[in-house]
Amino acid sequence: MRRRLIYVLPDVASARRMMDDLLLARIEERHIHFLANAGIPMTGLHEASLLQKSDLVHGAQTGMLVGAGLGCAAGVAIALTLESPGGLPLIIVLVATVAGALFAAWVSSMIGSSISNSRLKPYQQAMEAGRILLLVDVPHHRVDDVRERLAAIHPEAEDRGIDPHVPAFP
Repeated sequence: MRRRLIYVLPDVASARRMMDDLLLARIEERHIHFLANAGIPMTGLHEASLLQKSDLVHGAQTGMLVGAGLGCAAGVAIALTLESPGGLPLIIVLVATVAGALFAAWVSSMIGSSISNSRLKPYQQAMEAGRILLLVDVPHHRVDDVRERLAAIHPEAEDRGIDPHVPAFP
């Protein structure tokens, strides 16, 4: 289980120093994500992926729930119109539910990938001002240690807290 620490850094040089210190603290590079406006050079930094930048995951989750509901309703409607005996109506409802969930998750994730991450809205103003956002995923037992270390080494970094919504996968 990991916790996502969020920092706002004033410039690229500070971000590079922060990256080096996180690597020295044995945080793997794949758990360090930097976000900035398009005009800021991110060479030497591990830039955030599409999963961190967009609402792809949220869109897929929402689409799956809505699609499962609509698929189930469609399956029930089809099963009631067919009026066939046995277990066929249940199979129709299950297949329609799964098909609706998968189709809606796919469509919603496509839409979500083109929308900026809604969880990053509180930091948008800082990024528009030319600052850099750091998202670092830390094992839960090391959160206090890493926060204390970064506060001591990087007083210029604004600690914006911990995001409780970190995906379970690495």
